[in-house]
Amino acid sequence: MPNSIDTSIQFLKSIGPKRSEYFNSIGIQTVHDLLYYFPTRYLDRSSILNTKKVINYVVNGYEGEVTIIGEVVDKELIRYGKKRLLKISFKDEQGFFECVWFQGIRFFKDKFNENEVYAVSAKPVITKYGHLQFAHPDFDLFSSNESKEFVNTGKIIPFYRIPQELRKINFGNISFRKLIHNAVIKYLNELPETLPEYIVADNNLIDIQTTIQNKHFPLNKTLLEKADYRLKFEELFYIESIIAIRKYNIKEKTNGFSFLLNKQLLKDFLKSLPFELTDAQKKVLHEIRLDMESSKPMNRLIQGDVGSGKTIVALIAMIIAITNNKQAAIMAPTEILALQHYEKIKSFLQKFNINVYLLLGGQKAKDKKNTYEIISNGDPCIIIGTHALIEQKVKFSNLALVVIDEQHRFGVAQRLKLISKGSSPDVIVMTATPIPRTLTMTVYGDLDVSTISEMPKNRKPIKTYLRGENKLGEIYSFIKKSAVNGIQSFIVYPLVEESEKLDLKAAETHYNELKDSIFSEVKVGLIHGRMDWNEKKDIMNRFSHKEFEILISTTVIEVGIDIPEANIILINDAHRFGLSQLHQLRGRIGRGTEQGYCILVAKNSFISKRIEPTFSFEFLSDSVIQKNKTIIRLNAMAEHTSGFKLSEIDLKLRGPGDVFGVQQSGLPNFKYADLINDYNILINTKQQAFKIIYNDPLLKKMKNKLIKYIIDKKYSDNIKYMNTA
Repeated sequence: MPNSIDTSIQFLKSIGPKRSEYFNSIGIQTVHDLLYYFPTRYLDRSSILNTKKVINYVVNGYEGEVTIIGEVVDKELIRYGKKRLLKISFKDEQGFFECVWFQGIRFFKDKFNENEVYAVSAKPVITKYGHLQFAHPDFDLFSSNESKEFVNTGKIIPFYRIPQELRKINFGNISFRKLIHNAVIKYLNELPETLPEYIVADNNLIDIQTTIQNKHFPLNKTLLEKADYRLKFEELFYIESIIAIRKYNIKEKTNGFSFLLNKQLLKDFLKSLPFELTDAQKKVLHEIRLDMESSKPMNRLIQGDVGSGKTIVALIAMIIAITNNKQAAIMAPTEILALQHYEKIKSFLQKFNINVYLLLGGQKAKDKKNTYEIISNGDPCIIIGTHALIEQKVKFSNLALVVIDEQHRFGVAQRLKLISKGSSPDVIVMTATPIPRTLTMTVYGDLDVSTISEMPKNRKPIKTYLRGENKLGEIYSFIKKSAVNGIQSFIVYPLVEESEKLDLKAAETHYNELKDSIFSEVKVGLIHGRMDWNEKKDIMNRFSHKEFEILISTTVIEVGIDIPEANIILINDAHRFGLSQLHQLRGRIGRGTEQGYCILVAKNSFISKRIEPTFSFEFLSDSVIQKNKTIIRLNAMAEHTSGFKLSEIDLKLRGPGDVFGVQQSGLPNFKYADLINDYNILINTKQQAFKIIYNDPLLKKMKNKLIKYIIDKKYSDNIKYMNTA
C-alpha cells in the first residue's frame, strides 16, 4: 500500500473503494485533499456553561445565546388541542434542562436517543414551572468518547460541512473527525512545506504541519489564529506572485508601440468639445500619454463613477493612435452601448479627418463584410463593436490600441482574444463600477490604475427615493406632470415577459397598460433585449430626439445610455437588482445640468423595515448583514450617490467573487483570505511578492525554487493568462 500524502483516500481506515467514490465526488481523492478539507466552525470549551450558570444568567436579565452540553435522559411528545410539541430532556453535572420543538417533530423525534451527548446552542428561558428551556436550538452530537474527553479537557472541537453525498452513507461529523484524526496521526509528517524557509521565518509564520494540525484540532485559540493567518498569508502571497509575474511579462518582456503626439491636433480637438475636461480627467490623460510615449505596452485600468467622463479620455487615446497611422478598437458589452459610442464619437470627430466604423453581430452580412475589409487593410481608423470584434473573421493588421468598456462584463478569455488581434497593443480597460482597493491589488493587480474622481462641472447629485408599491399612483402622476414640462423619464422592469416563478412586472405588459391609461396623453416608447439592433437603434434615436417623453425598458439600458434630457428613472422591483446594477441604472439620468430623480420601488415589506444606520455599515455584525442584505442594499442606494462608497458596501454584502467574478481575471478563487478584513495581510504579501519577482523574475535563485514549483503545480491553470494583459 502506498505510504505518502498522495495516497488514495480508499486506503484509509473506514473508507475503502466503495466509500471513496462518494468522497471523490466532493473533490476529496487523496489524503492531501482530506487534510485540506477544513472545519467550518468550532466549539470551544471555554464558551460553554452549565445549567447552574445559565439559570443565573437568565435571572440576571441575559437575553443572548449560550452553549451547554448535556446527555439525553428522556423525550416526550406532548399534545395540546390539535397541536403537538416535542420535548427532549437533558442533564449535565449541575442539573437538568429541556429543548422543545414545535415544527419538524417527526425528524427531531428520531434524532435524539437516551445517553447521547449533545452540545446545544440557543437563547435560554425559564418556564413558569421553573424549567430551563431552549426552543428550536442548534445542536451537535458527540460520540461518548469525544464528549468525555471534551468536557474533561476543554478541547476545541471542529465541525465540518458534511455534503449530501456523505450524508447518504451516514457519514457525519463524528465519523469525519475520526477520519481526519487518523489521517493527521499517520500522514501529517509527510506533508511538505509550501513556503520558503526565509518567508516563514521573516513573517513569524508557523510551519505547514503545525498549521494543518491546529486547523483541524486546535490546541488553543492562539494556535488556531496562527493557523488561519498562515493559510491567508500563503494564499495571498501566491496570488500576488502570479500578478507580479504577469505584470513583469507585460512591462519588461514585451515591446509595444512608442507613440508621438500631434499636440496641435489634440489642442484643436479639446477646443472643439462643448465642455471643459475636469482636473481628474486631465490627470488621467497625463498618465495615459506617458504610457503611450513609452515603448512598453500600456495596461491601464480607468475607473470612475457613472458619468465621470471616461469615454472622452479613451477617445483622446484613440486619436493619438490614429494620428500615428494605427488602428484603435473599442469593445462594449451591448449593442446599445456600442451604438451610443459610435454616434457620440462620430459627432466629436466630425471636424477631423478620422474614420469611425461600427461592427455588431446583428448587422447585415454585407455591412459586416465591408468593415472586415477595412480592418484587414490596416487603414488608420477607430473600430467600435461588441463581441463581434473577437470573431475569427475579424483580421486586424494594424491594431495598436484596445479599449474595453465595462470590462468586468467580459471574461478574461474574451479580453485576450481582442488583445491578441494586435501585436502587443496598448490596452485600456474601463469600468463605471468603482473597484474597492483590495480588488485593485488582486483581481486588477497587474493593471496600472487611474481614477477619475470628480464629476463634470454643473452636474447635480441625483436625488434617490425609496418607495413602496402602494405609492406607484403618486409616482406616475409625478412622471406625467414632468413629461408635460419637457422632462423625459425611464421606467425600468426586471423582465421582458411574465414569469411563473417570480412575481415580477413585465415591460411589455405594463407598456400596454400604462400607455393606454395614466400616460395616454404623453408619448411612450418600449425597448428590451429581444429587439434586434436596428429596432433598438431606432427607439433610442427617437427617444434622444424627444419623440417619446417616457421610455419603458428592461435592464438593456443599464450601461452607456446618455440622454441629457432624461432626468427621472423609476426602477420597479428594485429589491430584485444588485447594488452595482441599481447604481448603473441611476447613472442613466442627471447627465445634464438639471436635477435628476431616481425612484426605487420595492415591496412594501422592504420599505417598512430599515436597518439603521447605513452610514455606519461597517459596524453591523455579519449576522445582521446576512439577514438583511436587500434592505441594506436599498437603504445604501437611497443614502449614497458615490459609486466608490457603494462598491465597498457591495463587496461586504456579496464578496469579491460575486462583485466582479474572480474567474473574470484568470485568478484563482479565494479560499481563506477575506478581502474585506485582511487588507493588512494583502498589503504585506503584495510588497513581498513584487519585490521577489522584481529581483528574480524567473525564480531561478535557489531560495525561490519552491515558489516556482508551487506556482507551476498549483496554479498552472492561471499561468496561461500571464503573458498577456
